[in-house]
Amino acid sequence: MAEPATETPPTGPGLAPYAAAPAHSRGRRHPEPAPNHRGEFQRDRDRIVHSTAFRRLKYKTQVFVSHEGDLFRNRLTHSLEVAQIARSSARALGLNEDLTEAIALAHDLGHTPFGHAGQRALNNCMRDRGGFEHNLQSLRIVDFLEQHYAEFDGLNLTFETREGVLKHCSQENAKRLGPVAERFLKDGQPSLEAQLTNVADEVAYNNHDIDDGLRAGLLTMEQLCEVELFRVRYEQVRSRYPTLEARRVQHETVRRMIDALVSDLIISSRVAVSAAGVDHPDAVRAFPEPLIRFSPEMALQNRELKRFLRQNLYHHHRVHRMTVKAQRIVQDLFNAFMDDAKLLPEHFQAHGRRLAEHDEHGLARGIADYIAGMTDRHAIREHHRVFDLRTLI
Repeated sequence: MAEPATETPPTGPGLAPYAAAPAHSRGRRHPEPAPNHRGEFQRDRDRIVHSTAFRRLKYKTQVFVSHEGDLFRNRLTHSLEVAQIARSSARALGLNEDLTEAIALAHDLGHTPFGHAGQRALNNCMRDRGGFEHNLQSLRIVDFLEQHYAEFDGLNLTFETREGVLKHCSQENAKRLGPVAERFLKDGQPSLEAQLTNVADEVAYNNHDIDDGLRAGLLTMEQLCEVELFRVRYEQVRSRYPTLEARRVQHETVRRMIDALVSDLIISSRVAVSAAGVDHPDAVRAFPEPLIRFSPEMALQNRELKRFLRQNLYHHHRVHRMTVKAQRIVQDLFNAFMDDAKLLPEHFQAHGRRLAEHDEHGLARGIADYIAGMTDRHAIREHHRVFDLRTLI
């Protein structure tokens, strides 16, 4: 792996000195010749888009299980929306758009079926076996589990993209993962591109969960007007377009919320970066706190929105029912496969055996890999195959 660059990278067209420059990448886990006609981070993005894990996101839950309706967000549409917000913001801040997009498209690759409900269930199953966390699983996918290339396992992405994918990490896991997780041991920061994608993720899911919650009838405009961030934009829309139909009022309000958040984020981040005096990506990593941030006023409004959604959408009884059923499916499958590994497809039986040669919990990790890779409908079908006595094959 290449050593970190020490000199100030050239800015390039529209690229700030603190942005990640592909020519100064810390390299890939397996050395490769430089790509033709595209940059290193473009290659990362393209490999992610062509991966099996990326295609599976189409049928993985955002909030609503994928078969609940065709118009609700799924992990694929969410990832595309994060990439759009992040890339537009990166351009305004002089950051590397290709790296930002690659991180955004890869950030949810490790999510289980049924969203956070599936993750909680799988983490509970793996509690005494190393645990399960979707950011670590995303890194595991791009480093090992995708198997398409002749010369290496995984996608062999650059250090910078892998660093951005690893949003959370325990101290124990950081020691095991090496340089890509070093910042978790030194209280450092990732690149500005990774910081930006992290906030863009939050902007996307908060605002689009509002849209889906209204569409599903779990939220009302009247409820949402308790939240200042929503109320101010809603009143603007109603005042300017008094006869506008409700569906378009909803869309226009959410659109204005996203614009307000992103505009504030760009302006506040510019101020923070300037005040910090960072002039190199490594100076960003050494800074004691993130530099991509909202203003204090907008951060307060954003926290109010998050609290509202947690109380009124994520804990809604209809969502809770889906959550309970989803967790039962994941737990049932895990326990059945642990009791009898021959229930697994042959490929994953072999995968579990290979892992078990080096780790006492290798079989469990292999089963977690299998379940985490399932789409919602695959997990539901597999549960029927294993437990429905009316179906013997």
